[in-house]
Amino acid sequence: MKPTLLVLAAGMGSRYGGLKQMDGLGPHGETIIDYSIHDAVEAGFGKVVYIVRESFKADMEKAVQAKYAGVKTVDGEPLQFVFVTQELNKIPARFPLNPERVKPWGTAHAVLMAKDVIHEPFAVINGDDFYGKESFRILGDWCRAHADTRGQYCIVGFELDNTLSENGTVSRGICSYDKAGNLTDIAEHLEIGQEADGVVYGNNSVTGEKHVVLDAKALCSMNMWGFTPDYFAKSEAIFEQFLEINANELKKEYYIPFAVDCIVKSGQGTCEVLSTPSHWFGVTFKEDRPGVVAKFASLVEEGVYPSPLY
Repeated sequence: MKPTLLVLAAGMGSRYGGLKQMDGLGPHGETIIDYSIHDAVEAGFGKVVYIVRESFKADMEKAVQAKYAGVKTVDGEPLQFVFVTQELNKIPARFPLNPERVKPWGTAHAVLMAKDVIHEPFAVINGDDFYGKESFRILGDWCRAHADTRGQYCIVGFELDNTLSENGTVSRGICSYDKAGNLTDIAEHLEIGQEADGVVYGNNSVTGEKHVVLDAKALCSMNMWGFTPDYFAKSEAIFEQFLEINANELKKEYYIPFAVDCIVKSGQGTCEVLSTPSHWFGVTFKEDRPGVVAKFASLVEEGVYPSPLY
């Protein structure tokens, strides 16, 4: 059974100022998602599930049908696509929706939207992040190795200095893990940047410390996860507990790290921290766009990707 790729593509990217998921950044207008799907197919994935908003679902479906019509999996079968929507009212009926809420319920809620269409090990990625071929190979191998397991999940950790932006500071969750390589905590750090001498610094949101020196090679979360399908039931139960407290809130969100933390600390599962040598890049800021365009052009020139991609 081939693993599934779940793409989180429902966010609108307020800092970037537009729908990043459909922005053509490659030499022939390829999007970041296009490159992720290309890498996932090479890594042995057989299905792609998009989490989108109803407002642009039709546009995404049309674009996908046109672009990927002839794409095959590694064993020659047509690559499958499924579209699922994330909306504010998609919560258990016993919780009334605050009519003033406009903010989505978060990444872990988005993943739950796919519980009826995924029945195999699956990967979760952001639609506007470039993760690199090696990251997908690592995650694809993990998914295949865990086809018959339950309660064992993973996160692909990127070296911190491989995830920074040249156009502003960033926020990153830095992973802590035990001797077995299992996740024990993700500590959010804000305003991470790099000094001229190469030193990486940031603010620890947990301790409140400002401008502390960080390990440039520390593994951080870029929202690249691996799950087996039993995760859905565990996450759904945690979401109901979350709503018991936060159903009437306007901004509280249910995030994947929170769900995983609850599972790990309650003894319901473990989350292995995998390390990738890949460099992450993305369009966090508008100013990032020219650099990303140049990076894709360079990767094509080096022969890493064909052009056009499809």
